[in-house]
Amino acid sequence: MTTMTNASVREFKMPDVGEGLTEAEILKWYVQPGDTVTDGQVVCEVETAKAAVELPIPYDGVVRELHFPEGTTVDVGTSIIAVDVSGGAAPVAEEEAPAPAPAEEPAGPEEPAGPEEKPAARQPVLVGYGVATSSTRRRPRKAAAPETAAPETAARPELNGHGVTGERPLAKPPVRKLAKDLGVDLATVTPTGPDGIITREDVHAAVAPEPETAPAAPEAVRAPAPVSYDTARETRIPVKGVRKATAAAMVGSAFTAPHVTEFVTVDVTRTMKLVEELKQDKEFTGLRVNPLLLIAKALLVAIKRHPGINASWDEAAQEIVVKHYVNLGIAAATPRGLIVPNIKDAHAQTLPRLAESLGELVSTAREGKTSPAAMQAGTVTITNVGVFGVDTGTPILNPGESAILAVGAIKLQPWVHKGKVKPRQVTTLALSFDHRLVDGELGSKVLADVAAILEQPKRLISWA
Repeated sequence: MTTMTNASVREFKMPDVGEGLTEAEILKWYVQPGDTVTDGQVVCEVETAKAAVELPIPYDGVVRELHFPEGTTVDVGTSIIAVDVSGGAAPVAEEEAPAPAPAEEPAGPEEPAGPEEKPAARQPVLVGYGVATSSTRRRPRKAAAPETAAPETAARPELNGHGVTGERPLAKPPVRKLAKDLGVDLATVTPTGPDGIITREDVHAAVAPEPETAPAAPEAVRAPAPVSYDTARETRIPVKGVRKATAAAMVGSAFTAPHVTEFVTVDVTRTMKLVEELKQDKEFTGLRVNPLLLIAKALLVAIKRHPGINASWDEAAQEIVVKHYVNLGIAAATPRGLIVPNIKDAHAQTLPRLAESLGELVSTAREGKTSPAAMQAGTVTITNVGVFGVDTGTPILNPGESAILAVGAIKLQPWVHKGKVKPRQVTTLALSFDHRLVDGELGSKVLADVAAILEQPKRLISWA
């Protein structure tokens, strides 16, 4: 990768398109060197740990260079594209384009970061767009970009209106965490990094400054012999993006929140009849009407009757946070993995509006266009495993939420109805909840309410 140094060339850096994301993979470039771009034009699509996102360029100009090919994973804050903003006509830029830009020294700190160029004029199309690189954690990669983050990190005290006074040692968040884990006071560490920044090596040196510890480094990096495998009999898929984030979140959830799962089998024949009636209702013309719509509404009604189920556990404050709103998550299987976008303020939506929101959520997820914002701040989730022909399951909580409802397949089964065995539409529901803040009584009441509504849908009106 080369870095442009011409004063008229702006380097557009990989922004943090979510909350706390550290890297993204470039899926597709929509421009090539020599192309003219305008402020707000989408230049590439990237995949983060949460979703695929289109990145708009924040200024006008002519593309001089693409620093990374498609398929490359790039750290947040690394320049990915160079744009000439000198204002020359496109033909002039085209003459310059064939001449490859010489590899020069990295651009100085005076080079403005792309995402911070025109914040007032840019539309809020991305969540966290333009977050300073110093606010993110970096993980080393095989093809590391030139080290340009250090000057920005060194300037962090000035961001809060303070000069570098020495009162708080300069160090990146990962280094601070390392020092805390090792019990090292950063004030006693001698910095060796640029502009007085404390590095990981400085922290390790403070723990064991003796020369005898130096040979430990080669010992730590010594890797085992590579394991060979039959490529004709095995396929290995790198774990990254959405699948990597999902795996980490599920492990964290399973081993943090004590899960309890309860089950109930319910006759949903009347609910299925209501679905067919709503499909003929003019108010639902053009909307997606299915059992999930009424199940979602039933859960929202149950939450209204038992608000304690819609909460989260604040470990740091040792508090239970009861939410007075419901951001209803819907688990969606996509080619990139399982994602859980949510419907904001679902509790305040009418049934037709909820149907519209569900339709938009599903369509966007299938197209791979779900934004990071749509997957943040969920409170309760529904996962419909019944679409795969499964009776039910024991769902794992979405991190930060207190409950998740699994819906099984709706099947025609023999059922005792009005004293006689008749074929009825039956399904099994499973509710998992965080037992730190939801006890068995509360969880049982919520699940029983959902089942009662689905058995007698008219309760949607009387209980809502």
